Amino acid sequence: MSAFARMRRVQVAALVLIVAGVLGLVYDHFTYTKESHDLTIGSLELSVKDRETVNIPLWCSVGAIAAGALLLVARRQPA
Repeated sequence: MSAFARMRRVQVAALVLIVAGVLGLVYDHFTYTKESHDLTIGSLELSVKDRETVNIPLWCSVGAIAAGALLLVARRQPA
């Protein structure tokens, strides 16, 4: 693998971390629906849908942005 390809991968990983961190700051939680119980009696079907909320800690978002920035800065330093 050439040095250019390696630098390109690091740059892409850094940008992904930064974008994920910014999204974590903007959307501090996300909600999804999970079906937990199904019951079928003859032609009658019952199901229970639970709404789950996942909170994204502030330190995770800031840490992802910092890690991405460090990867971008370290990439530009001569070896």
